[in-house]
Amino acid sequence: MAKVTGLEGIVAAETDISLVDGERGRLVYRGFLAKDLAITQSYEEVAYLLWNGQLPEQDELEQLHMRLANLRNIPEYICKIIDLLPLSISMMGVLQTAVAALGDAAEVAWPPTLQQAERLTAILPSIVAYRYRKLNGLPTVEPDARLGHAANYLYMLTGQLPEESHSKALNAYLILGMEHGMNASTFAGRVILSTQSDMNAAVCGAIGAMKGPLHGGAPYEVISMLEEIGSKDRAEPWMRNALEHGARLMGFGHRIYKTNDPRAEALRIVTLQMTGEDPSFELAIHVENTAIRLLEEYKPGRRLFTNVEFYAAAILRAVQISPDLFTPTFTLGRIVGWTAHILEQASINRIFRPESLYTGPMPEADLSVIK
Repeated sequence: MAKVTGLEGIVAAETDISLVDGERGRLVYRGFLAKDLAITQSYEEVAYLLWNGQLPEQDELEQLHMRLANLRNIPEYICKIIDLLPLSISMMGVLQTAVAALGDAAEVAWPPTLQQAERLTAILPSIVAYRYRKLNGLPTVEPDARLGHAANYLYMLTGQLPEESHSKALNAYLILGMEHGMNASTFAGRVILSTQSDMNAAVCGAIGAMKGPLHGGAPYEVISMLEEIGSKDRAEPWMRNALEHGARLMGFGHRIYKTNDPRAEALRIVTLQMTGEDPSFELAIHVENTAIRLLEEYKPGRRLFTNVEFYAAAILRAVQISPDLFTPTFTLGRIVGWTAHILEQASINRIFRPESLYTGPMPEADLSVIK
């Protein structure tokens, strides 16, 4: 008898937040195609949509931007806690620690609130940037309230106002990472919240799940491939050699999406808009076009499409985000989806209490009747 594991195919909740349609290649955020939102909207607009069920009016957007900007500063005691953590603690571990420490009982009491979601969303980039600059012996950078979410993150990491092309590309990447159905980290957050624990505790659990390489694994191998190729003239011979030796081209094919990955489609459009502004974007477009042609030649009928990791790698490489920040940066997008699910879970709450199938040995006798 096969072991019962994984919960694949089991419906754990009803939601109107998002739909992952792998057969048709669609990712839907509350009635909108995520790829369209990534191209046309800001991070703040899509966050408002996931939290509230509709896109904001102009005054609502301005108010949200102001609230998030005012919530970016890290409390002094959190800075001291971060400073005391050993250098060996990963950035995801730092995020877990800081989020847990932010969970003051008076501020995170049940039920969770939208204000709590906004606070976590605003402060996580500041925590990542603070720790990163400290580790690298650089002075910390205060947030700039004039900048949008993606631009401010890049500014706090580098200390320099980012190029508009970089801000736009990262904005699209963060939007497409915001939400992806009942994935492992979202499920972990909803399970914790269902016990009537607080939002911060639920987010800590979600971060723990995202930390695992089977879920939040970053596109390191795609980055390595792009860097080894290096230039357009090397793309075809490099990839032909890889395919002829049985190697995979990283960033192509997806377990869920049986057609084009809609997130990759959106990031491709954003990248096309930026060609000419950054050579990294031009190389990525050329490598993708060459790879698709070669994959059809070497693996006909396999329909190996570009996945989101390919363009995530291209964008993260172009905006010069350090590889150790890839999964934390992905987390800065997903915090919106997590908190939207946490708020939804609270609104219809029932504790998750699945059963397990016992497969161990049985006692030879009923010990209760033994004198």
